[in-house]
Amino acid sequence: MKVKEYLKIESAADLSRSEVGRLGTAILFVVGVIVYTGTRFAHVDQLYLLIAAAVIGAYMAMNIGANDVANNVGPAVGSFALTLTGAIVIAAVFEAAGAIIAGGDVVSTVKKGIIDPADVPDPDTFIWVMMGALIGAALWLNAATWLGAPVSTTHSIVGGVMGAGIAAVGWDVVNWDSMGKIALSWVISPLTGGVVAALFLFFLQKTIFFKKDPVEAARKVVPFMIGIMAWAFTTYIALKGVKRLIEIDFFNAVLIGLVVGLAAIVLVRPMINRAAPKLENNGNGVNTLFTVPLIISAALLSFAHGANDVANAVGPLAGVVDALTNTQGGASKVSIPLWVMVIGALGISVGLALFGPKLIRTVGSEITELDRSRAFCIALAAAITVIFASQLGMPISSTHVALGAVFGVGFLREFLESRMSQVVEDVLNQNKGEKDFALVEQVLMSFLNAPPEDKQRILDKLKKMGPEAVIDAAERKMLQKALKRQLVHRSSLLKIVSAWIITVPVSAVLAALFYFVLRGMMLP
Repeated sequence: MKVKEYLKIESAADLSRSEVGRLGTAILFVVGVIVYTGTRFAHVDQLYLLIAAAVIGAYMAMNIGANDVANNVGPAVGSFALTLTGAIVIAAVFEAAGAIIAGGDVVSTVKKGIIDPADVPDPDTFIWVMMGALIGAALWLNAATWLGAPVSTTHSIVGGVMGAGIAAVGWDVVNWDSMGKIALSWVISPLTGGVVAALFLFFLQKTIFFKKDPVEAARKVVPFMIGIMAWAFTTYIALKGVKRLIEIDFFNAVLIGLVVGLAAIVLVRPMINRAAPKLENNGNGVNTLFTVPLIISAALLSFAHGANDVANAVGPLAGVVDALTNTQGGASKVSIPLWVMVIGALGISVGLALFGPKLIRTVGSEITELDRSRAFCIALAAAITVIFASQLGMPISSTHVALGAVFGVGFLREFLESRMSQVVEDVLNQNKGEKDFALVEQVLMSFLNAPPEDKQRILDKLKKMGPEAVIDAAERKMLQKALKRQLVHRSSLLKIVSAWIITVPVSAVLAALFYFVLRGMMLP
């Protein structure tokens, strides 16, 4: 056997062992859930149903960890502010902490009021509806993760509850007004996140990166940007992350955030002044100033996500627990027991550690190239958009906001590059005379490969070249084509948007199918 063939076999075997190891760890977690549920609730009449629901909830939680958490840490990884391992550790710890410490004490078992449990004829049917919803949503999340498409877990469980509810009771059981708002969020969420992120990035470009002395400009601007970040994340955590521990209204949350933001400016300014002389006077040097804020934002986003979205995994499970242990049947709202919350928290952390890297890479590097200033704008846009959208009662998905912010940053880069290319063409058209194409080609190639903040200086050099900066029509056409680069991968855009559109209907169909399977298995 040739050495190359042997190495190929070894590589394939290593990959197979890795997959088996991840699958084995996930199975061990599920077995632990089975053992714990079986021993804790041995007195429950329909223990097998409770165990099945706990297993499905654990499976759903792992899929949330594998898919949804990437939005919180992906930009930090893509910009190299965090290593993949560091991001997984931070996200796992803060997701679990958010779920256990500040997870919703009372949540709706039917997310977003999609169906009314009072319309479900009996507790057994309610249990089958919830289990079917969990299975359908979890399978779709699993498929989306395998395809590399970040999707909304909230929309997945909403589709699952809707589909299983329709299968059990009929079309009239669905609150179609709520469904209309969710459909509207498919447009509102990404557009809002994209516009806000693009505005922040454009502000940074104009005030820092396009300046002749970017480090000096950063000394004045970056402390205020970090102050805005401190205000946004403090407000975000106060409103969304600690509501179980303490109830804070919007005005007080904003006021607390403002105090923290001002304190951050006072603390950060001298630190940046001390660091500035040691930095390279270019974009790379300025970008290092955003490293620590990015790490903090990834941790805080993960905490808030764990506090809020763990209910997507364990809300329906809590409904099943309540129906099996409460003689009054499934209520519209139930308290989530601590053990159920722990299953959700651990499941999210396990899923992130085992299967999350694929989606983290997708968000961080496969949509558009991110540096730390761009990633900072994405995190800031996600927090601010969710704060104000929630307060205004707008239907919004945090997943769609974060991904929309990534696309917004990418499309702004394309727009700026397009404007620069037009300036180049204008320079070339305005200069007539004898040409020295070798010289102008050298400058233009430097322009093509330069980061946006360096392009203005190269354009100034082109203008000074005068008659030497002339190329013929064919060469100009080639230059225009080269300059019109697509900085957002269109294949990623198409894949993700398509997955968003089909999330609710696919989850609904899968949930309805599994409801009928469960009903057929349980009926005599």
